[in-house]
Amino acid sequence: MNVSPRDKRALVWLGLASVFALTVWFWPESTGSVERPVNPGDLPLAERRLARLRQTAAAGPGREQVLKETLADLGRREAGIIQADTAAQAQAQVLQVVRRLTRAQAPPLELSGVEIGPARPFGNDYGEVLVSVSFQARIDQLLNLLADLASQPELLATEELRIGGATTKQKVMTVRLTVSGLVPRKLIPVKKGFAF
Repeated sequence: MNVSPRDKRALVWLGLASVFALTVWFWPESTGSVERPVNPGDLPLAERRLARLRQTAAAGPGREQVLKETLADLGRREAGIIQADTAAQAQAQVLQVVRRLTRAQAPPLELSGVEIGPARPFGNDYGEVLVSVSFQARIDQLLNLLADLASQPELLATEELRIGGATTKQKVMTVRLTVSGLVPRKLIPVKKGFAF
């Protein structure tokens, strides 16, 4: 077999390139860390940074305690959220509380109308269900009802209050009261479609 001088040169260069590639491939890596020289001007900056890190580390347990207290307070407050499987069941529970409170007044108040309002979002994590009731009451009965409503363990609030004029000597007024109850957000239907 005849090898031309050009092919000989190519084989020599191929051999040299292979030796170089194998040398680079199997060269041991250095495991030691590279230390940079200490600059005396960096020392005050490093001390301030160390002081900030120590202060942050010392505040950690205090922050954890505040977080635990806040979560416990949130748990106590969320205990009043109306628990139901659907928004309609939550509205029925609100109506049941309102009926119980109106019957507890002296003399008991009779509901002349009930209207179930829409369920709507309340912030990012909760929902709100509405129930409106109509009745006739004296001013002292209305004030007692509102005070009793505020003292319930459920998270209820007066959404709207309309009072008509007194019609008799007993100063009986026509009242329309809308009560809202706080529910989990999962009970609120998601609106689909375009938002403008």
